Amino acid sequence: MAARINAANAKSVGLYERAKKVMPGGCSRNTILRSPHPIYVANGKGCTVKDIEGKEYVDFANNMASLIHGHANPKIVEAVGKQLKNGTAFMMATEAELEFAEHMCDRNQGFGQIRFMNSGTEAVMNCIKVARAYTGRPMIAKVEGAYHGAYDYAEVSQTSNPDNWGRVGEPERIPVACGTPKSALSDVVVLPFNDPERSVRLLDRYAEQIACVLVDPVPHRVGLMPASGEYLTELRQWTNINRALLVFDEVVTFRSNYGGAQETLGIKPDLTALGKAIGGGFPIGAIAGRYQVMDVMNPHNKPLLVPQAGTFSANPISMTAGRVAMELFDKSEVERLNVLGEQLRRNLREAIGIAGVQYSITGFASMFRIHTKPLVPRNYREAFSSPAESSQLFLLMDQLLRRGYSLINTGTGMLSTPMTQTTIDRFSEVCLDVFKHSR
Repeated sequence: MAARINAANAKSVGLYERAKKVMPGGCSRNTILRSPHPIYVANGKGCTVKDIEGKEYVDFANNMASLIHGHANPKIVEAVGKQLKNGTAFMMATEAELEFAEHMCDRNQGFGQIRFMNSGTEAVMNCIKVARAYTGRPMIAKVEGAYHGAYDYAEVSQTSNPDNWGRVGEPERIPVACGTPKSALSDVVVLPFNDPERSVRLLDRYAEQIACVLVDPVPHRVGLMPASGEYLTELRQWTNINRALLVFDEVVTFRSNYGGAQETLGIKPDLTALGKAIGGGFPIGAIAGRYQVMDVMNPHNKPLLVPQAGTFSANPISMTAGRVAMELFDKSEVERLNVLGEQLRRNLREAIGIAGVQYSITGFASMFRIHTKPLVPRNYREAFSSPAESSQLFLLMDQLLRRGYSLINTGTGMLSTPMTQTTIDRFSEVCLDVFKHSR
């Protein structure tokens, strides 16, 4: 079997052997790895990609939710092509940055001002720095299991497990990277998701030290379930009373509504971290928020409280691609994609019932996640997969990939605007067949 696989994927095997010699693990990001080698892409168009061996896939991964318009959108390609001829990065300002900033601030009344950077990780990192400068406090609070990028403080307890996560009412502070300083861990309070009573009790313990409460309103790693209205209301009230900031990580969830998931959930944070889809397929990050808070980044202040730069921050390529992408993602397209997302989740739940398998579906707006467990998880600990559930999910994702459908390896999918009702219906039919054969 191995010989036949290698013969069928000779180009990919050759590339991976070369890659392992010059990159740890043969890659620059672990998310592309799969056995026996990564899939190497030749090109992408719309909602499909083709690998170098000639196989085509319908892409529900969309580069980890960053491609709201799929691949090689003609209007984005045209706009970026024009900008490429005029230059890609300058040690000077560009009108492209201003135009995009104006558009983003117009999308959400809570975005008094905005600043651009190069990734969601940078956006969250700068939100934390701004919150510390604004409040004069060192600590942050975040949700257990929630992913916020690679900043030491933001990634605490992102990968905790039953062996180390501690009591549900007081989650342990678990590092992700080996060598994370204990001092970083001590400045983070870990909150149980959608548990307002326990969360407020923990926050009260450190009330005079907490700069901000960092929340993803629909955290993917926690299970892709939206935060409850009660939970967000309690956090908003607590931060108001205790003069801390409420920070939303909408790097993934901004796609949920024209002004982000916060618009749907009815909670206005002080700061919002943005990224992924707002870049139109190019690297981007941003933080947006109310004037008084954002002003700590104002370089005209003496002293300057939070210096923020970045060689490629607000480069005209990302600014142009991002603006065009967001202009195309208008209110009607947001609504259309969300309707398709809800239809797909209904279809998958129906397929689970017909197939008689012990799976469940979560999701929000144009996002969905397949869980190989019968009960819909409500928090990180319930969403955490046992070895048997992980093995089942791996087999499920492998079967879907073999049939030409690419998802994020957690069983998560993100819709893109090239997708139609036909795309959804065909995927649902394939899922039903795969579910039946997975019993």
